[in-house]
Amino acid sequence: MISTYKPFSQAVPVIFKCLICCVLVCCAFKNEDNLTSWIRINQLGYLPNGVKVAIWVSKETAVPSKFEVINAKTGETVFSSDVGKVFGAYGPFNHCLRLNFSSFKTIGSYYIKCGSATSPVIRIDNNVYSGTADFSLRYMRQQRSGFNPFLKDSCHTTDGYTMYGPMPDSTRINVWGGWHDATDYLQYVTTSANATYHLLAAYRDFPDVFADKYLANGLDGTNGSADVLDEARWGLTWLLKMHPRNDWMFTQLADDRDHHGFRLPTKDSVDYGVGPGRGRPVYFATGKPQGLGNYKNQTTGVASAAGKFAGAFALGAMLYKKADPVLSHLFFEKAQSAYQLGLNKPGVAQTAPNREPYYYEEDNWVDDMELAAAALYQLTGNKKYELQSFNYGTQEKVTPWMGADTARHYQWYPFHNFGHYELAKKESALKKAELISYYKQGIERVWVKARNNGFYRGVPFIWCSNNLTTSFAIQCYLYRKLSNDQQFAELEQACLDWLLGCNPWGKCMIYGLPGSNDSPLFPHSSLAYLYHYPLDGALVDGPVYGSIFKRLRGLKLLQPDKYADFQSDLVVYHDDTGDYSTNEPTMDGTASLIYLMAAKEHEAGNISSQKVPVKVKGAMIRGSRATKKLALVFTGDEFADGGLYIANTLKEQHIHGSFFLTGNFYRNQKFNAIIQKLKINGNYLGSHSDKHLLYCDWQKQDSLLVTHQQFKDDLLNSYSELKRWGTDKRQARYFLPPYEWYNDSIAKWTGELGLQLVDFTPGTRSNADYTYPEMGSKYVNSEAVYKSIVDYEQASVNGLNGFILLVHIGTDPRRKDKFYLYLPKLINELKSRGYQFVKINELIEGVETVNEKT
Repeated sequence: MISTYKPFSQAVPVIFKCLICCVLVCCAFKNEDNLTSWIRINQLGYLPNGVKVAIWVSKETAVPSKFEVINAKTGETVFSSDVGKVFGAYGPFNHCLRLNFSSFKTIGSYYIKCGSATSPVIRIDNNVYSGTADFSLRYMRQQRSGFNPFLKDSCHTTDGYTMYGPMPDSTRINVWGGWHDATDYLQYVTTSANATYHLLAAYRDFPDVFADKYLANGLDGTNGSADVLDEARWGLTWLLKMHPRNDWMFTQLADDRDHHGFRLPTKDSVDYGVGPGRGRPVYFATGKPQGLGNYKNQTTGVASAAGKFAGAFALGAMLYKKADPVLSHLFFEKAQSAYQLGLNKPGVAQTAPNREPYYYEEDNWVDDMELAAAALYQLTGNKKYELQSFNYGTQEKVTPWMGADTARHYQWYPFHNFGHYELAKKESALKKAELISYYKQGIERVWVKARNNGFYRGVPFIWCSNNLTTSFAIQCYLYRKLSNDQQFAELEQACLDWLLGCNPWGKCMIYGLPGSNDSPLFPHSSLAYLYHYPLDGALVDGPVYGSIFKRLRGLKLLQPDKYADFQSDLVVYHDDTGDYSTNEPTMDGTASLIYLMAAKEHEAGNISSQKVPVKVKGAMIRGSRATKKLALVFTGDEFADGGLYIANTLKEQHIHGSFFLTGNFYRNQKFNAIIQKLKINGNYLGSHSDKHLLYCDWQKQDSLLVTHQQFKDDLLNSYSELKRWGTDKRQARYFLPPYEWYNDSIAKWTGELGLQLVDFTPGTRSNADYTYPEMGSKYVNSEAVYKSIVDYEQASVNGLNGFILLVHIGTDPRRKDKFYLYLPKLINELKSRGYQFVKINELIEGVETVNEKT
């Protein structure tokens, strides 16, 4: 099993390996007796155009007035600045300074000198977050119950037997699967559904950052599905078992009798009263207090669990709508039935304790129902859900821990409310500005506390403070995306920096990041303690108040505290297996981290390349994502029934289209009037080949069906036809291949002729407007095509920016439902959303000019 482990440095680009080398050499923990000042940094690094702040901390009374950024290779000072505001005491330190070097944007390796303190080497690059979201997925796979791909063995396959249900207690039920919650092997609907939602949302919002390197069962391989979606599917599959009937929901598997010492899940010998290895109790959602042993929870309803469940399944239904309609429908039905359970039994469903008083003391539920209703509204378009969602949102505008000094364990969960974002992101959303203001109110409450200390810490140091920090950073991100308000960008980044080492201990809180000894080495974990297995990507609980730490039961450190100099009555953190309060990884916290890291990686990609056209196999498939411009592209060969209608529509709308037509089309005298009208109106005319040849095999795209000479002769013949219409290769340098199907060889051969290959931007069903009913399941009606476009615009982070939207100028007569008749409606809708329609050359060439200048 150790042999299957690949360190993070082997899973990312070469530039990231350079970072890791720098960290290994220069970022070793510094706690020599003679040091009294330190500089804490984000150990992964900083984005060139992002917020860049390091923290100087000291136990001395003197404070430097300036700091310098120094090139790590040459020793040259490349940036210097005054230190700015002097913050007072914090934790073990007498003073803190925020060393802001955001205006320095040059890629490279540097270190900071401030007074007598020198920082570890800092990396500035657009790639610093590359691969981090996928890296944390390793921990999710490692947490799987049922078949565990890390251990290559199965566990807990006899789960479970029912308690509190309408059936007799100890009735057998199949609920194996899902994820273990943390080091213990308990499983909860509330944390699993929240984790599943984060994974699904990460895939929906940032599909470009995730790879396909694992099979659905978690073993090495590819299956045509992003690994994050496979992981979310694992969660959905288990949740289905926990809601087997419309009127049944189970909320918990096992209880704290699990806390029986370190052991592998495959060797779990805990006896729940039915014999070791014979299954664990499954708690039915009654809406009333539960607890089989010394303690009971304070449950008041079912809505908190049912709402989380419904939100995850509604989002799952949306994402699987095209790929697996049958599964999507099942998810939709489960989302509806779970939501109804929440309506029927409002209130919170807390986790059930047994021997100890520790359980998830969730006190809020309207946030869960708001998210569920918002997701159902997005899925169905039913205004009933929109109104219900907004009404729930007004009942809890701000997640209550924000601005508070403390809270009970998981008292306000999830730690941020995704519902406000999901309801507000549509331009026509009901009271959009009001929903956005709710996020701002929460951020401002935290900011009131954060602005008074150098680390910008406004998050209370309760159990799972790292989870709260991650969620708060996500809320800041969502607010910034909705509002374009940048005023909290430094606070948002400070939360991420904290997790990545910019904290009093100089400790990255994610196992294996950035690949040095400055991330947890001794997490509270059976896998790590017994067999020294790595917990790649796991987010540990994080620091807690000193007062909390002192009163925890059964906690004993197993080794001397190498961070003793940085502990305080305010807050403590221990990289020690014995500290289950600060150094235990959690599944749901890691799932939230995956969303956050995906957002940062995606944003970094946009920062570095949002003005750069997207190329796939040598063809440009998208223009700049920085502005709301798109190109309407029309292809044609033997059919042209929509030609005059399209030409007139474009003229009436005062826009231009780009028409890629075959030599067959240009030669056809029946189409002369159409071509003449398109040309007079100023549209772009280009080539779609001469004879509409299929260049490569449908199943094996790399297998050519034409020779180089056949390709060349055919393409040049098409340009001969274009020339008859007064258009030469210089005016029509973009070539869109027949059937929109090509490979690297076709792109290369196109370039050799002085042309640039282009293709449509994937993501919508517009290119399926040629289908007709006799094609069976391949047929897509025009309403579905239209909806796919507007839904994609709404759901995608970059909308349709830079899109090459392909439509056919004519279709087979067997298609009576002509999508081109939807063009006026589509154009008006996209105009109302701020889009400009440009020709293909304007979409691409303008971008190329910008890139050349920059």
